[in-house]
Amino acid sequence: MSTVKENDTVKVHYTGKLTNGQVFDSSLEREPMEIALGQGQLIPGFEKGLIDMAVNEKKTITIDKQDAYGEVNDALFQKISKTQLPEDLKPEVGMGLVGSNAQGQEQQFRVAKVEEEDIIIDANHPLAGQDLVFDLEVVEIL
Repeated sequence: MSTVKENDTVKVHYTGKLTNGQVFDSSLEREPMEIALGQGQLIPGFEKGLIDMAVNEKKTITIDKQDAYGEVNDALFQKISKTQLPEDLKPEVGMGLVGSNAQGQEQQFRVAKVEEEDIIIDANHPLAGQDLVFDLEVVEIL
C-alpha cells in the first residue's frame, strides 16, 4: 500500500482545533484540500503529520506552536492614531483590519486594544502562540 512521501501531492480532509477543542477550520463541508508537499504551502507540523499516512487513514496530530505559527512576536504590535482610520470605522478589540505598506502590499491586522486617541494593532497570525490539533484523513495521493 502506498503512503504519503515528501514532495507528493495529496488530497486531505482536516479539522483544525485549538487544544481546548474549539474548531477554527475544517474541510469536511467542502472539497478536500489539495496540497503539494515540500512547497511551503502549509505549516511545517501539518506536512510532517501527513508523511507515511495511507489513503483513507485517519489520525489526530498535535502541532507545537513552533511548528505552527510560532510565538507571538511583540514587535508586530503597533500603536496608531484613530485619526488614521476611516471616519465611519468604530474599532473594537478583535476586529480585523487591512492596511497597505509603503510598497502597496496588503497586510491583515487585528485590533488588540482600543484607547482614547489610539488603537493597538497586532500583525501576528491569529493562531500565533497556540499549539494546534488536527484531525487528518488522506483522501487521495495524486
